[in-house]
Amino acid sequence: MYHFFAPSENADNGVITITGSDVNHIINVLRLKKGERIVVADGQDRDSLCEIAEMGPGFVRCQVLPETLAETECPVRLHLFQGLPKGDKMETIIQKAVELGAASVIPVEMKRCVMKLDEKKKTSRTERWQRIAESAAKQSGRRIIPAVELPLTFKAAVEKAAGMGTILVPYENAENIAETRKLLASVPKGSDCAIFIGPEGGFDPAEIEALAAAGAHVITLGPRILRTETAGMAMLAMCTLMMEE
Repeated sequence: MYHFFAPSENADNGVITITGSDVNHIINVLRLKKGERIVVADGQDRDSLCEIAEMGPGFVRCQVLPETLAETECPVRLHLFQGLPKGDKMETIIQKAVELGAASVIPVEMKRCVMKLDEKKKTSRTERWQRIAESAAKQSGRRIIPAVELPLTFKAAVEKAAGMGTILVPYENAENIAETRKLLASVPKGSDCAIFIGPEGGFDPAEIEALAAAGAHVITLGPRILRTETAGMAMLAMCTLMMEE
């Protein structure tokens, strides 16, 4: 079933009005008709099964149906702190992270990052990344549109993560996969969990020390060394397996 977003203020007395670019997609690309059913999310963890009631220039009006939809959000809010990778890898990382349930993606400037962005590029790249996140959220049936934040310095990222309940840091020098499984299963439902992934060159040892000092759990994902664009996806998939019911 097709999935769209409409802000909560577009809902009134059991009717949701879709506006913006989705209108053209519904009418001219998908060629949906009155009476067809779609799912409309408000971007704030609420999904509604709807029936298209009316279409016009710039709007699609939908009647909310009483059926309850299945939960699609992870019971733990997973925040991916991704060391800035080279080229366009960040686009793929964001797309797949959203599909796998990340609540937000925070690009991080780490010591071994090759990618360097000035303030203007940070803004333009983040805007593009957010559009990718929205598209992935629609495709994967998410109830929210995960936020892609402006890139942070490593220090600022650690300070932000310190306010979350759990910090997980997959690291190639860590061992004991059994401890990783145990730790993932113990993260409280309803809490926030920060996941730090290093760039292509990995974490600098001083960064691992700083994260450990902030209360992070340095864990292993297994005996193989994963690329930066793979490590976050593996971590999120493991979290989905261990945390979802």
